[in-house]
Amino acid sequence: MTPRSIVLLPVAAGLLLLVAACSKAPVPMDAAPLSVVGDRVTFPANSPQRASLTVAAVEPRPTEVHRVTGRLGWDEDATVRIYSPLAGRVHFVAVNLGDQVERNAALAGLDSPDFAQAQADARKAEADFLLAGRTLARTQDLFAHGAAPRKDVDTAEDAEAGARAEQQRAVSRLLLYGAPVDGDVDGLFTLRTPLAGVLVEKNINPGQEVRSDQLLANAPQLFAPQFVISDPHRLWVQLDITEMEMGLLQPGQSLRIFSRAFGGRTFEGRLESIGQSLDPTTRTVRARGLVNNADLLLKAEMYVDVELDSPNGNPAAVEVASSAVFSKDGRHYVFVETAPGAFQRREIEPGVESDRRILVRRGLQARDRVLVEGSLLLEAALEDGGKS
Repeated sequence: MTPRSIVLLPVAAGLLLLVAACSKAPVPMDAAPLSVVGDRVTFPANSPQRASLTVAAVEPRPTEVHRVTGRLGWDEDATVRIYSPLAGRVHFVAVNLGDQVERNAALAGLDSPDFAQAQADARKAEADFLLAGRTLARTQDLFAHGAAPRKDVDTAEDAEAGARAEQQRAVSRLLLYGAPVDGDVDGLFTLRTPLAGVLVEKNINPGQEVRSDQLLANAPQLFAPQFVISDPHRLWVQLDITEMEMGLLQPGQSLRIFSRAFGGRTFEGRLESIGQSLDPTTRTVRARGLVNNADLLLKAEMYVDVELDSPNGNPAAVEVASSAVFSKDGRHYVFVETAPGAFQRREIEPGVESDRRILVRRGLQARDRVLVEGSLLLEAALEDGGKS
């Protein structure tokens, strides 16, 4: 035995037989010995142990990819939560979940005493305004013929101006409710949608009592809206980014969204905004992206995995299978095939792991071939050889 070349000792040989037995092919007891020189392990050309090893080429990865978790939600730019501005009892509901509704479409009708009062006020204000106008005209005519003093004209003008203001106020109130300014005083208030979209949430039924203070609260965690209208063809994805990952974000960069419900399917998205402060409890910054959901597969409140490319990608970066990388004393290594049956241990700088692939920032090149099955066997041989 030369000083720099050793034969695998019986202990290592036994380990080799055990690992090979669990791998691709059984190893005979009289397997040819392998040699260890420094960080190199070499199998003879006729060695059956080589059948238990799997080698794969290193693949280029020009852009560094990072994976974070996210939560889907409605696109608030295309979503409206509808509360009734009036108290009353639900008379009818005109839509069902999943219905496509147009802008200003009727959603439900309420029998509301408050609305009846608003209608009555508008009718009375209109009548008072007409009466005040006729009174003013008659008083002006009398004044012109010397049959009425000037002060009566002034009083009539003041009354007419007050009636006009009251009529405008009453009409504006009805318009605010989206109700017509003419018609009977029936107290039937129609709840309408200000946006077109799909009815994605409904919390109202015929006969139900509705309170107007839900509108004032406008807090879904306390009061559920009667209806939620949105466009589910696009969703928001909320990302919680740590301080260490903040350098990865740039508005406008592409996102790739993955859901466990649709394994292997990639949904495209775009990062739109980045929060200006960190959450004091979680120490994360909230970022928001827009997801294309043309097939309506993704659902609001889903948890998803999101991949984003580093804006400062390393053009020399490559990736390997996760099984090719092993750690020792806080460092990471792979075995590189230098010749058929010959492997050299090489230290690498790993990056993020995704889909059983590990990004390698330094230590490998695209033309290298690495051992993806059998690395622990070779490492055991190196350790055993170093003791001799």
